[in-house]
Amino acid sequence: MKEMPGHTYFDFAELGERERYKILIGTVIPRPVALVTTVSKEGLPNAGPFSFFNVLTHDPAIVAIGVENYADMRFKDTARNIRETGEFTVHIVDDALVEQMEICAIKFGPEVDELREAGLETTPGKMVRSPRILAAPAALECRRHTTLQVGAAREIILGEVVGVYVRSDAVNPENLHIDQQLMDAIGRMGGNTYCRTREQFDVKTLTKEQWQERQLTK
Repeated sequence: MKEMPGHTYFDFAELGERERYKILIGTVIPRPVALVTTVSKEGLPNAGPFSFFNVLTHDPAIVAIGVENYADMRFKDTARNIRETGEFTVHIVDDALVEQMEICAIKFGPEVDELREAGLETTPGKMVRSPRILAAPAALECRRHTTLQVGAAREIILGEVVGVYVRSDAVNPENLHIDQQLMDAIGRMGGNTYCRTREQFDVKTLTKEQWQERQLTK
């Protein structure tokens, strides 16, 4: 039997903020990437990517994004716009969108339209005012459900999904099967590293009876 490697333990109480961040983004991998669009109360669009993101439950349909605001407690554009309008749209990022996503990550001022800077074509939302990026393989229109203040400049925004757009060639409307190869989503790793989801494998959970039968045949 191959000898298992040992493990190094880190007591988070003894680590600084940046050290905890490095451990978390290096271990919780891959993380899906949300390219979030919002509009301000004046109607100015904004877009920014977040990799502290996931779906939490389907009934009600809730997604969460972790937003780090400025150290002086000022809200970044995404958090402020969601507080003011209660709406946002989460776009799943595919491999073709990576370069434009990174443009949206640049720390522009609130007067700059990241979507225009990145050359992303959009269309108005159906159930929310935030624009939908046409090139994204999927877009989840959300209304703010809850905002959790978890630190001096950090909050978790829970959004209830009220509608979803999926690329027509990637979804079967009859059985709702989504072709994950055509979605071609990317994930965030540690540091500046990303991964693709093109290499996939299936694992089917056994029933209790199947497990018991397998044990008898050993």
